[in-house]
Amino acid sequence: MIDFDRVHKAYLVNGRSIPALQPTTLAIADGEVFGLIGHSGAGKSTLLRLINRLEEPSGGRIRIAGDDITALDADGLRRFRQQVGMIFQHFNLLASKTVADNVALPLKLAGELPRRKIDQRVAELLARVGLSEHANKYPAQLSGGQKQRVGIARALATRPKILLCDEATSALDPQTTASVLQLLAEINRELKLTIVLITHEMDVIRRVCDRVAVMDAGVIVEQGPVAEVFLHPQHPTTRRFVLEAEQVDENEQLDDFAHVPGRILRLTFQGEATYAPLLGTVARETGVDYSILAGRIDRIKDTPYGQLTLALTGGDLEAAMSQLNVADVHVEVLRG
Repeated sequence: MIDFDRVHKAYLVNGRSIPALQPTTLAIADGEVFGLIGHSGAGKSTLLRLINRLEEPSGGRIRIAGDDITALDADGLRRFRQQVGMIFQHFNLLASKTVADNVALPLKLAGELPRRKIDQRVAELLARVGLSEHANKYPAQLSGGQKQRVGIARALATRPKILLCDEATSALDPQTTASVLQLLAEINRELKLTIVLITHEMDVIRRVCDRVAVMDAGVIVEQGPVAEVFLHPQHPTTRRFVLEAEQVDENEQLDDFAHVPGRILRLTFQGEATYAPLLGTVARETGVDYSILAGRIDRIKDTPYGQLTLALTGGDLEAAMSQLNVADVHVEVLRG
C-alpha cells in the first residue's frame, strides 16, 4: 500500500540544510497496522506527514497503491488526500462547531454529497465510535477520549484507504488510551484500513501494531514483526524502549542476582508454548532445580507471550539446556 524509495527530507534553517529524514526505503502492506516509534526529533512525524505530502520530500519517490504521489499536481493531490484520514495528538477540532459538524466538515469540503447523505454518513460514524448521543455537543463539553473519538470519526468520513495517527494517544490517560487503541484495532479489522501510527510508547506498539520500525536521528535502525522486535531487540535504541516499557534497568537487575547461585537464563515463549508445562518436565527429566527470579505473561496484539528469568542449579545442566533449546522457546544465557 505504501512504498518509500530512498525518500529523504531536509529543512533549510538560517541558510543551512538540516536533515530530518535520511534516505529511507520502506514498504507498508495493505491492511496492516504499522507503528513508527522514536524519541522526539527521531524523524517519525516527518515520515508520517510525507505519506500525505503535508511535508514535501527533498528527494526519492513515494508510491501509494502503486501510484507515484510525488508526481501529483495540486488537483491530483487534493483528490488523493481524500483517501487518507489523519488523527492528531491534540484533536484539532473546531471549537465553534458541534460534534456532528466537525465530523461532517471533510464531506462538505469535498462537495460531492447532498446534505441528506452527509447527515446519514455522520450518524453512521458517530454510532461507530460510540458518540451518537453527543452529536449536538461542542468539543469543550467532551472528555479527552471523546474528543479523540470525534477525531477518528472525522478521519473516516471520506472512506479513506489509509489512516495516519500522529501521537493519537499521548494526550490521554492509560484507561482512555486502551479504549482508543481497541477502537483503532476494530476499525482496522472491520474496514481493512492500512493504519500508520507514530508514538514514543512501546506499549502502544505492543497492543495494536502488526509491524514496527524504530527510528533514531532520521534513520530506521530496526524493523520487523512486533513480537520479534519487542522480545528480541537488536539495536540499543530498541532495547532502551523495551526496558523503559518494562521499567527495568538490565544492569541493576543482574546486580541484584549477583548472590544467586547457578546459571541464569531468560526464556521467551510465544503462542501456545506460553502455557506449556515445560519447566516441570525439564526439572523431572534432568534433575535440575530452578528458581524464578523475574517474569511476566502478557499479549502482543492477539498473541500471548511469556518471559521468565531463571536460575538453574544441580542435576544435568547441559541436558536441561538441550531440552530448552529444542522446545518452542528462545533461550538467552545471562550468566553462564
